[in-house]
Amino acid sequence: MVDHSSPPRPPLSTASLAIRLACIGGVVAAVAGAFAYVNGTFDPQRLQPKTLVNALETNNGIHPGFRRNHAKGVCVAGYFESSAEARAYSSAQVFNAARTPLIGRFALPSGNPYAPDSSVPIRSFAVQFSQANGQQWRTGMNSMPVFPVGTPEAFYQLLKAGAPDPATGKPNPANMPAFFAAHPEAAPFLAWVKTAKPSASYATETYNGINAFFLVGADGKRQAVRWAVVAQSQDAVGDTAPAGSDFLEKDLVQRLASGPLRWQLNLTLANPGDPLDDASKPWIGEHKILNAGTLVLQSSQAQADGDCRDINFDPLILPSGIEASNDPLLAARSAAYASSYLRRAAEVSPLHRPPQESKP
Repeated sequence: MVDHSSPPRPPLSTASLAIRLACIGGVVAAVAGAFAYVNGTFDPQRLQPKTLVNALETNNGIHPGFRRNHAKGVCVAGYFESSAEARAYSSAQVFNAARTPLIGRFALPSGNPYAPDSSVPIRSFAVQFSQANGQQWRTGMNSMPVFPVGTPEAFYQLLKAGAPDPATGKPNPANMPAFFAAHPEAAPFLAWVKTAKPSASYATETYNGINAFFLVGADGKRQAVRWAVVAQSQDAVGDTAPAGSDFLEKDLVQRLASGPLRWQLNLTLANPGDPLDDASKPWIGEHKILNAGTLVLQSSQAQADGDCRDINFDPLILPSGIEASNDPLLAARSAAYASSYLRRAAEVSPLHRPPQESKP
């Protein structure tokens, strides 16, 4: 455990920040995971889903059978217990039924399934809610509060800035600082990066949806929201990741052996003027927040043969009562998640574990 009486960790120096930015380029590429255009419509002269997936493979290497991003993870299962607070805003069954079963996946944003857990400050949590009426809600969330950029074009340039130089096999350390200097919209993300540190547990993180969506009521009224799940366990909150590469999954298994883990689902209602199509911009000022209910995790499984392994956590898989905004990163993620899924599905039998690789 970390001594919480210790003085706060000082902000990174300019030089240290530049180094971290160079390293984090591949990490933030794993967060959105894809590019495309709204409604999945592609212009042949513009970005294609395969372009991004190819770039992820260039930056992270090819690891057959694994996801091209968020490659290292663990499956979880449980249920969602709804409250009454969202029912006036959305007709979705997930908010109106007492309980909805869920399958989830915690992961480390990286395309390398053997990356040390302490290598990046971001953790991710993807969830599939399976309603009794057969409809599903899938969402992918991350521990960072905003995305670095707001457009597919800028995101692709960010990924290229983190690409390895063929001459050295490593990213050019000047590229990432130069990219952010040319993209002032990344200021909120950079402010978070300066003080972010790898957490010691998946169970104590808050995970943010980042993109905006609409709740749709039975009367057709639409309300823009962003959502987040907030850990109800405060044990070890703020603890820094220990040395070693595989502590996150072990910590999760140990915690679940002692009982279920819980997160509160918060729906932040947009105020007039809040940006709905730019995930790089925070919502400023006071907002009404609904407590929509509680995610309860009861068990975990190794990802190699767990129930989450073959789920594509497409953020546009939405039930009636929840609709996507016009944020272009949503359609982008959806398109390239599909491209990545087809690649890894072709590399491993549905009845067998992914091929094992030698750890670097």
